Amino acid sequence: MEENELKILAQNLANPQGEKGIEVGGMMNATNIGMSLESIKALVIEDHDSILEIGHGNAGHLQDILNRAKNLRYTGIDISETMNKEARKINAEFADQAEFILYEGKKLPFENAFFDKIFTVNTVYFWENPVDYLNDIYRVLKDNGTFVLTFGQKDFMKNLPFTAYHFTLYSNEDLAELVSKSHFKRMKISEKQEEIKSKTGNGLIKRIYTVLTIKK
Repeated sequence: MEENELKILAQNLANPQGEKGIEVGGMMNATNIGMSLESIKALVIEDHDSILEIGHGNAGHLQDILNRAKNLRYTGIDISETMNKEARKINAEFADQAEFILYEGKKLPFENAFFDKIFTVNTVYFWENPVDYLNDIYRVLKDNGTFVLTFGQKDFMKNLPFTAYHFTLYSNEDLAELVSKSHFKRMKISEKQEEIKSKTGNGLIKRIYTVLTIKK
């Protein structure tokens, strides 16, 4: 891909916009589904849980979440107006259990101790103030709640051409240090591998990623 194409791809991975954003959102759901399902599994969802997903994309995985227990309430929050509209359209049948909220990406618009479970996949690269943002997640999570943060490891991500544009990459040690600076007290690290289709169309690649299960 040309440099300009890589920049456009990077921009749409961070904040999908317009027709290209819808296309990239669909691709992200397809290539990230393994990471999303591992994250959902790590949440250990139970009946009556209130669940927040930060950076939901097109939320093509919502049905899998809602099938895991009874009387769940899902909230998805995203900075992309395109993804907000696309997620609403794709998941219209679940409107009685799910809502999608558009926000500015810095402050979570929820009351303290509001959610039982929170998760996010492939968003940490774009957080402006990671420790402050972790503390805001801590604020809206219930005392016995679980937060799952999933990300591609730096040694893998640095070889992807689009990550040169506005991505901040992290190793397990980098993220552990950030979490230690936040209010969170406990964390479990689980490394995963999978084979996925390249976002630049260059065949299959082996992705190494981490699922962090974080508690108060």
